[in-house]
Amino acid sequence: MPRVRGFTLIELIVVMAIVALLVSIAAPRYFAHIDRSKEAVLRQDLQIMRDAIDKYHGDKGQYPNSLDDLVTARYIRAIPIDPITEKNDTWVVIAPTDREVKGDVYDIKSGATGQGKDGTDYASW
Repeated sequence: MPRVRGFTLIELIVVMAIVALLVSIAAPRYFAHIDRSKEAVLRQDLQIMRDAIDKYHGDKGQYPNSLDDLVTARYIRAIPIDPITEKNDTWVVIAPTDREVKGDVYDIKSGATGQGKDGTDYASW
């Protein structure tokens, strides 16, 4: 009777242990990279929206009354999604401190809670 060759249980356990070790090394780096990329997207979105607010003010002589005004006037195509909260309605609008300035949107901040990798709050960016 011919003997069928195959893998032993010990060989399979060793291979599975090696795969588990490699995954345990790679997974934390992967998730840290995802968090860093979300923070980079958040910084870029804030920069783009602040630039659009400034251009709106320069062109119209007043600040927009809402973020939708930026979309309507085609300064941005759409209100971006906050990559941390994964929603586009969590942006915190900062009104101008000078009462004589027209408009309601002077600055914008993220509505996300927590801190970035640099230790600063997302809400302070």
